[in-house]
Amino acid sequence: MSQSPRYQRVMLKVSGEALMGDRDYGLDTATCRRIAEDVKGVTELGVQVCMVIGGGNIFRGIAGAAAGMERAQADYMGMLATVMNALGMQSALEKAGLPTRVQSAIPMASLCEPYIRRRAIRHMEKGRVVIFAAGTGNPFFTTDTAAALRAAEMGCDALLKGTQVDGVYAADPRKNPQAERYVTLTYLDMLSRDLAVMDAAAISLARENKLPIIVFNIHEPGAFTAVMQGEGRFTTVVESQ
Repeated sequence: MSQSPRYQRVMLKVSGEALMGDRDYGLDTATCRRIAEDVKGVTELGVQVCMVIGGGNIFRGIAGAAAGMERAQADYMGMLATVMNALGMQSALEKAGLPTRVQSAIPMASLCEPYIRRRAIRHMEKGRVVIFAAGTGNPFFTTDTAAALRAAEMGCDALLKGTQVDGVYAADPRKNPQAERYVTLTYLDMLSRDLAVMDAAAISLARENKLPIIVFNIHEPGAFTAVMQGEGRFTTVVESQ
């Protein structure tokens, strides 16, 4: 296997649900530890890594709104959930031997740093993993959009989305085993076919900044490292095929 990474600086977006493992709610420490080891493997290739983690394993704002809660208030609660996940992942990364910083879009001085773009870039240049928490700091925006935004601000070479399956499919492969898996797609394909991998705002932001989106299975040990070396199974979303 080649040790030359395809990218030098990447954003890894992980859903909150990915941290649950076999649990129905909350954080599974073994899952966090495994993801941390995968991130460590990528940093050992010389790749600078930053992360955004969702909050759906604790609270999902849009679900709260659907249940009758005011949407903005529900989204703020979801942002707090992402901070909890970021702190949990920070602990796992540091136990794996990786220096890590959490930066929150909503200032929480006792828990983590405020989001400061230049400071975040400097952390990565020094080999630290930076986790961006609290989304964009604004309601009505998903953590996918926050990941695309921070990736653009950090000058990342690619946005990687770790999901439950090994790429983008025409339908849910867990419900339809015959569903077609795409190797490459364009941003417009994602939007026109309504492929529910990332929301439209995130895809549009990635397109505007010429930021490739790579979708892979976060639950497969070593998959993150393999993708960085151009190996394994994944889907790449770019401007044109």
